[in-house]
Amino acid sequence: MGRPDFEELEVYKLAESLANQIWEIVKKWDYFTKDTRSADSVCANIAEGRGRYNDSR
Repeated sequence: MGRPDFEELEVYKLAESLANQIWEIVKKWDYFTKDTRSADSVCANIAEGRGRYNDSR
């Protein structure tokens, strides 16, 4: 089993950058408004989809 290649996908890199930017903004907010799970789940969904439909497994 090799290293996952989803980290090389441009869409993954963009999603990760966006999630990081969102975290930088919301970390200044109060506790109850810090729900950024949807921003983080974009990267997870890309990784899961790449692993599911990748023929190199």
